[in-house]
Amino acid sequence: MTDNHFSPYDLYVSTQGNDRWTGRLAEPNAAGTDGPFATLARARNAVRALKEAGQLPGPLTVWLRGGRYPIHQPVVFGPQDSAPVMYAAYPGETPVIDGGVPIAAAAWHTEQVNGKTAWVAQVPYTFRELFVNGQRRPRARLPKVGPEPERRQFFWMQEAPDITLEANLFDGSDRFIARPDDFKNWKNLQDVEVVVLHYWIEERMPVASYDPATRMVQSSRCSMFALKDDFNKRWAKYYIDNVFEALTEPGEWYLDKGAGKLYYLPVPGETPGTAEVYAPRADQFVKLVGDPDQNRYVEFLRFEGLTFEHGDWHELDVLPEPDTGMPTNRKYAATPQAAAHVPGAIYMEGARFCAVEDCTIQHVGFYAVELADGCLGNRIVGNEMFDLGAGGVKLNGADVHGPAARQTGNNVITDNHIHTGGRVYHSGIGVAARHSFGNEISHNHIHDFFYSAISCGWVWGYRDSISHNNHIEKNHIHDLGHAWLSDMGGVYTLSVQPGTTIRGNVIHDVERANYGGWAIYPDEGSSHIVIEDNICYNTNSQTFHQHYGHENVVRNNIFVFGAEGNLGISRVDGVNALTLERNIFVTDGQPALVGGYGNDYGTRCLISDLNLFWDVSGKPATFQRGGYGRPGAQKVALAEWQQGGNDTHSLDADPCFKDLKQCDFTLDAASPALKLGFRPIDTSDVGPRPKGKRG
Repeated sequence: MTDNHFSPYDLYVSTQGNDRWTGRLAEPNAAGTDGPFATLARARNAVRALKEAGQLPGPLTVWLRGGRYPIHQPVVFGPQDSAPVMYAAYPGETPVIDGGVPIAAAAWHTEQVNGKTAWVAQVPYTFRELFVNGQRRPRARLPKVGPEPERRQFFWMQEAPDITLEANLFDGSDRFIARPDDFKNWKNLQDVEVVVLHYWIEERMPVASYDPATRMVQSSRCSMFALKDDFNKRWAKYYIDNVFEALTEPGEWYLDKGAGKLYYLPVPGETPGTAEVYAPRADQFVKLVGDPDQNRYVEFLRFEGLTFEHGDWHELDVLPEPDTGMPTNRKYAATPQAAAHVPGAIYMEGARFCAVEDCTIQHVGFYAVELADGCLGNRIVGNEMFDLGAGGVKLNGADVHGPAARQTGNNVITDNHIHTGGRVYHSGIGVAARHSFGNEISHNHIHDFFYSAISCGWVWGYRDSISHNNHIEKNHIHDLGHAWLSDMGGVYTLSVQPGTTIRGNVIHDVERANYGGWAIYPDEGSSHIVIEDNICYNTNSQTFHQHYGHENVVRNNIFVFGAEGNLGISRVDGVNALTLERNIFVTDGQPALVGGYGNDYGTRCLISDLNLFWDVSGKPATFQRGGYGRPGAQKVALAEWQQGGNDTHSLDADPCFKDLKQCDFTLDAASPALKLGFRPIDTSDVGPRPKGKRG
């Protein structure tokens, strides 16, 4: 880098700096009387003072030198800080905004705990995360993990005594009966958490008491959903987090809050002298907080090339969604979907034309970034977000009935690598756009989550929605679910969304727990969406599933190897639900199309033609009337299917992929799909692009 990157008006921050200096020098002067600032907050205040004095010359950069900048609370920017200012990494250096505190080697001594030699340190504050040598370490829990790193064993409830197995979805409970020997009156019982995984959410239920005579576990929070295992007639599964007596495996830790003692079982090769151990003090790093109701926004701030790490999490007050009829005077253990109550470690509200670009956000307990009410025209581009307590990026604003000033839209979420999420809030999503419009969610690489990768829309059914003109395109999405939760999609939508497109994505390897591991999933009321040029394969439900909706267009997609078929519609209501044209469906003994709740597809609900179907098992392609695996469901071949008026020109033929076993779906020039009008799909620019090629 050359000096022409710098302006005489720029400011500098350094670990060698001093907040009493001017901040105009990149390093301390020889006399030690002037130099860079020491903190990000001081640089913010200096810019604020220049602006208030009318001395801000124009766009300005605050350069952060390499090193760690510890914070114990977020640095807050308000409307008074609005100016074209970039807070950026000094060329060639890596500044880290660190929410954690290192635990020095000298702080440790050893004690015998549960028959193991543990490191023990006195700590003056409480926390829920511990990071050792750049890795999140698990709290001691029961039962232990299975043979694969992300496979966890679970306990099963014996009963929830205040409900029945016929309970409705929102019939939550704050108690259950454990099976014999699964639960005990452990040390510091009120610090123990029961984590329930059912339906499409996790419930974090702190323990209030346990009665060994009745095996009744009482929580201080009520579950959001009935304590059942999805829609099966059995009680829910759970694990138990933060149990002192379970501190038995290398890498586990426990904090005795009352005694102020941290216990850690080192993994082989770790020593106190070489291990870097961080315990977080902050759960958020930066907050941009405007007042959109008063037309006072935070504008034109940019954060580039910075690393944010070591964020904590804490219990959050959760209110039920509107229209559920649930009591509002309870503390709930979850939200109905997508860990929607969990904030972002970087938080924006009433922010316009701001950016987080080419940053790293890692080892956090919440979502990485949140664009909340009144956020317009912001850019979240080129970042890596991983080891996340919840998800990557969350967007939400006022719905159609809320104030226009609080509506959120026209944001750009592109070229990010978002992975290894849901480590605390397992229902966290890679990119979750709730009440939001006009967003570009493109060219991201999203993988290793326990629920959906991209979710768009937040209105169930056909009511008015703010969601429209969202573009979900050219994302690479894979390795979702891990068989923990159900009812998920690589791309998941809700709401009537005219102008929304799902285009050019590659989605594969989605594994649900009980039901609903889909690549593309238009859920309740999803309508007027164009879904084209996607490649979807290897899911353990269908590759595409529409719950119910109107006039969605599905064309020129490749759907391969859904374990329950390739396309399904759960419910139709007498009008066109789907137009299905020029797609390729490849199965291995499963039906290509699957009915739903006993419905048959008719020409009024499904317009289907010019598709190519192929079953690699050598059997004719089949179409199933009735839901997959339902009693009485009937399979028919293409000729009989065509008698119903659909797929008049469609073919049952080998599409001639270049290498199906290697998932190379390039079409041979002689492919019959091309004769049906199928357009080859270019995947060369799927996922994050080099910086010079971003839009």
